Amino acid sequence: MFSKTSKGAAETASNKASEKSKKPVPPSIVSGDLHITGDLNSEGEIQIDGAIDGDTRCKTLLVGETAKVKGEICADFIRVYGTVHGQIKARNVHLYKTARVVGDILHEELSIETGAFLEGHCKRITDKVGAAGKINLVVGNSTKNSPPATDTPPATDTPPTAGEDVGNSKKIVSNS
Repeated sequence: MFSKTSKGAAETASNKASEKSKKPVPPSIVSGDLHITGDLNSEGEIQIDGAIDGDTRCKTLLVGETAKVKGEICADFIRVYGTVHGQIKARNVHLYKTARVVGDILHEELSIETGAFLEGHCKRITDKVGAAGKINLVVGNSTKNSPPATDTPPATDTPPTAGEDVGNSKKIVSNS
């Protein structure tokens, strides 16, 4: 009754069931005549051709030419052909020639085709894994959860010497 053969068959059936749950799923599509007020969350791909008033979080996002998105976007990969008003946070962002983005872009990789419109700041980000295993976005020298770093050097009792760095500029001391 409890032989290795039946145990192996049970494990094989279990493995097949887990493989079926890992099948790729088709993207969720917001069609051109649909207007959504609220947030979108998905572990897969979303294609937006309509209007969204709210934040969007997913793995892959395609903003179609007819799309109008107002809100923050967080994703691994974003392709923008339409209009986005809000901050974009993503590993890879591609703005095509028909794109119109008003807002900041936090990215690891960014490509902008000739003709795309962008009004906002672009900042390169890196990932650091915190103690709890969470990924923290790092912008410049400060993390999202820590106060921003200052460019002011620590105070010392000795005056700077000739050519010593003071903040972002060098202070030259002359003996004449």
